[in-house]
Amino acid sequence: MAEPTKIRVMISSRCNDTVALERVATFSDLRRRLKEELEQEELLDSRLFDVWINEDAPAAEGSVDAWEECLDQVRRADILIVLYNGNGGWAKQDGDVGICHAELATALNTAPAKVRIIRMPLNDITKDPAKRRHERFRQYVDTQARFWATAKDGLEAIRLAREALREAVADMVQLGGREARKGKFWSGDALDWSRLDFEHRRDAIINTMRDALGSRGGSVRKDANVFLQMGTSSVLAACHAVPAAMGVAAAREMVGQPFLRDYEYADLLQKSVVGPVHFVGCHRSVTEAQAMRLLGFPDATIVTAPFGVYVADNIQRIQLLFLANCRDETTTRHAMQRAFEWLEQTGEDIRLRDNADARARIVKAIAAELYTTDTGETKKRAIRSGSTR
Repeated sequence: MAEPTKIRVMISSRCNDTVALERVATFSDLRRRLKEELEQEELLDSRLFDVWINEDAPAAEGSVDAWEECLDQVRRADILIVLYNGNGGWAKQDGDVGICHAELATALNTAPAKVRIIRMPLNDITKDPAKRRHERFRQYVDTQARFWATAKDGLEAIRLAREALREAVADMVQLGGREARKGKFWSGDALDWSRLDFEHRRDAIINTMRDALGSRGGSVRKDANVFLQMGTSSVLAACHAVPAAMGVAAAREMVGQPFLRDYEYADLLQKSVVGPVHFVGCHRSVTEAQAMRLLGFPDATIVTAPFGVYVADNIQRIQLLFLANCRDETTTRHAMQRAFEWLEQTGEDIRLRDNADARARIVKAIAAELYTTDTGETKKRAIRSGSTR
């Protein structure tokens, strides 16, 4: 009988730092105990987890150093549990990041959904020769704005790690299920959307995006406009769609450069309403180069994210979120969901709100200039309502 497939779990932490575990012990002791408990867990009479800790790892082949072996294990792991005490770990050179820092950064850069952090009591680093290295690690963790559980000692860390692992398994099964349900795009709703002409497919994507945005907590939908509640601000979300591949000029031109007409939203930007932020649903994939060409210049923040591509112009404060593979209602809603998950996980939601606040001031200044005659009389403003452009 074939060996049952196991879930690969890696535990990352310092080794020799002390921790309370019935008695004063080391993190290596804590990791060994946690590994033993997790590997005893069974599902349907079969052990489920294969736990990797560097203490029990066999010697790697001669061409691989310890640093690369640890990072390779991070990439191979299905779930990474980080026991964080603020110590960045050993480094090859004094100015480098520590191994604990590198392991966490590698996991967050490759697959952030698999990371679970247990915060332990922080080490006193005031007299540590590697103080700067540890401070870099602590600053990095703080800027990630990640959710974590907090343990006061090793026993509580074991309990929280078990709970975190249980939730990680459930989350990743659900994520895999959603990905599996997407299937191929040659049947079902995706086929129905493919039968539509450009105009109706564009409208289908936009309507789904507006409905998904309007269903978020605190959001308000008024006609064609959706206002997202983010902190104390209400962010105006403008929805657009490219109903075919980005390389198809006729489809791309249905969006154009929508931010050039942001002044038409000026009358909506009252009190705490800021923006707009542009959401562009793309029927096919989208690349950074394509997003950059739509923006019109390269000097901007352009990032490929799990949902598609995020663009933020740091001067004019233009912001666009390109949602890839909006093939049907399910994939469109999922892309929108992943966009907000990414914004929250990276802390970019705060920057998005701040940029939207600045963009609102710019838009109102442009509108005031456009709609004021030489004699100071104000022309009537034509505010877009119900447009799908």
